[in-house]
Amino acid sequence: MPEHDLTQDRQEAGLAGAPLQTCWKVIGTLGDKSCPRLETCVRCLNCAVFENAAARMLDRPAPPGSSATAQSARALADRRAGYRTHESARDEARNQADNHARTQGSLVFRVGAEWLALPATVLRHVEEARDIHTLPHRRSAAVLGVVNVRGVLTLAVSLAALLHIEPAAQGAQQRAATPRLILTEWDGAATAFPVDAVEGVASFGADTLLPAPATLAQSSGRHVRGVAHWRGHSVGVLDSEALFDVLARSLR
Repeated sequence: MPEHDLTQDRQEAGLAGAPLQTCWKVIGTLGDKSCPRLETCVRCLNCAVFENAAARMLDRPAPPGSSATAQSARALADRRAGYRTHESARDEARNQADNHARTQGSLVFRVGAEWLALPATVLRHVEEARDIHTLPHRRSAAVLGVVNVRGVLTLAVSLAALLHIEPAAQGAQQRAATPRLILTEWDGAATAFPVDAVEGVASFGADTLLPAPATLAQSSGRHVRGVAHWRGHSVGVLDSEALFDVLARSLR
């Protein structure tokens, strides 16, 4: 693109005190496009006349009552208001997350004589009971073997053995139930837990949990966060982190 005489361009743009020329609206790309400069500049945005005119517009003093300082102050106030709104929304989201963590949905099921609950955050799905293939040279009594779940071989673990839960006494009154397979996921690893019955989903607030009774404390120990009374059952709400920690140690 050939160089232009900037002095001439500034004069054409009206920077020597003359009224501002808006030629781009008349003969430029926003006008009838008859400007001879378009042959070399193609667009008014590439023209020095347009560039200098824009510079002059920016250099003009602000109208009375709307100085640049006042405008900057208003913009800063708007940004601060936006930040406060964002922080309020963020704090509200955190509070909702905390409330959800304290009162989260849990799946209630029975293992032996104990009713337990596992947070839904670690659950993938519940399956029908199926054959478990044992593994040779098992080092942990809790490891039952592997089970085929939707075409994937998954480690099957006995909660009764892992948490030292006594089997249900013969003759004990238990409602007719169907054994199930609970599929869980923790730290990227899937585990299947056979259970004797699944009752449903409930929400247990942390402030409503009671200390575990002696029988459950002796069996599940520190793996139970507390006990909640639900549908006529005393349900031991399991601590996911403690449960999968003891599982990991049993596999070493």
